[in-house]
Amino acid sequence: MHNADQKINAQPISRSRDGWEFSKADRTWRLNKNTKIELEWVDDLSEELRCSFLKTLHYYAVNNSSSHTRNMAYRAKMFFVFTKGRLDTDTLIAYRANLNVSTEHYLGSLRGFFVTWYMQGHPGINEEFIRTLQAWVLKGNEIGRAVLQMDSQNGPLTDIEMQGVLDGVITCYSTRRLGLETVALILTLLHTGRRSIQIVALKIKDVRATTVNGIAGYEINFPRAKQRHALWRSTFRSYAIDEDLWLILQLQVVETVKKLHSLVEFPLSDSLIQELPLFPDFSAVSCQTTEKDLFDLLQFDYVHATVSICNAALTGFSEKCSIFSERTGKPLDLRSRRFRYTLGTNLAHQGYGIAIVAEVLDHSTLQSSGCYIRSLSDIVERIDKAVAQQLAPLAQAFQGVLVTSEREAVRGDDPGSRITNGRVNVGTCGSYGFCGALAPIACYTCTHFQPWLDGPHEEVLTELLASSDRVWGVTQDVKVASANDRLILAVTEVVQRCTRVKKASSNG
Repeated sequence: MHNADQKINAQPISRSRDGWEFSKADRTWRLNKNTKIELEWVDDLSEELRCSFLKTLHYYAVNNSSSHTRNMAYRAKMFFVFTKGRLDTDTLIAYRANLNVSTEHYLGSLRGFFVTWYMQGHPGINEEFIRTLQAWVLKGNEIGRAVLQMDSQNGPLTDIEMQGVLDGVITCYSTRRLGLETVALILTLLHTGRRSIQIVALKIKDVRATTVNGIAGYEINFPRAKQRHALWRSTFRSYAIDEDLWLILQLQVVETVKKLHSLVEFPLSDSLIQELPLFPDFSAVSCQTTEKDLFDLLQFDYVHATVSICNAALTGFSEKCSIFSERTGKPLDLRSRRFRYTLGTNLAHQGYGIAIVAEVLDHSTLQSSGCYIRSLSDIVERIDKAVAQQLAPLAQAFQGVLVTSEREAVRGDDPGSRITNGRVNVGTCGSYGFCGALAPIACYTCTHFQPWLDGPHEEVLTELLASSDRVWGVTQDVKVASANDRLILAVTEVVQRCTRVKKASSNG
């Protein structure tokens, strides 16, 4: 064993800022539930550089956020791979020359790490290296490209796409194709725009009912994220939610408590229940776990789910219910950050300034919020009939089945299943359950709706477009006037399908 490694091994077990134990001698550092750093590559460094690097990284792991520490380790690895394990002024200059405008921030991130290395007196970096590094003006990471370009693959979702996701989640839950936890995760992402790391850090006590001036309300007290020097769950910012989301989360609370009840052999006190994670991972809990053991685990993120469950929930939803984009005609690529981008974009579109956007998105500075204000010119205006004709085949908002007559429909023999526009019937509802949705408008995006081939769907479309025009005339607010855009596309698609079927029949 190298002498330097022997010195490292002699060090006591350390604890990351998030409370997880690790050793500098290990080649894998687990810093929290979501962060693991692989360090086998350091064995390719010289003894001096390896020892100094691990000491500096250890300082970061103990004093900085786990994600920031992991980023430093990764950037350092890429640096040393390029320089073949050398660390001097010549290799520094060569490394910078290898970077371009979009990657120069890699070195900007590393600058603080190398300065810390030098200031702490670890060998391997000389004064000339630091003077050269500090003299450079390095470009920062480009912020908000997906937002500024309204990227259809990675950027904000349109109102039509968001409504499609919401309708799809509700449909999948009502038909038991999605479980409660998956639905709770997706709806929390969709309604709050919070980061996945914030959602999995939630405890039951963070979902709260409130009363302000005698008015009942609901909120989630979110732990803040990307606070480099803050401890886990040490700072919070509340976010108001509606009753629908609150009720779903209350069901999730019941499931969490029920799950723990089945694992332990002691009664759960109210105080302990409040400390439980909203989205748990109880793999570390068994019938041998005592109440004290559980309280100890709850001090950190040991029994909280990992961030991977958020994207797993979105992937599972996408596999069961493809929501098509009216921009591309392809299924949406759903990732948690897109809901965050959407929230910021919608706030800017509603006229809120950069400070409000930063507050709602929980940004610590205004820098990251500016892209939402600058993206305003790229937002699509209202949909008219001509545009609807183009977008309807792409959006695929109509979810039902076109039938040639009432006789062919599911429940076609039940007069109570008929859907009317207030004047004549337009189709049949195939659901046997109660529905309080506004017919016939809401029906066109429902999987149970069976429009009749000869139904007056063009009349329904005309009324929807006229209603949008009336709202626009009164409010001059695109957001309000466009509330039924997805319905307009669904009705347009039905009209187009009817036209094609009738044309094929006449030609046949």
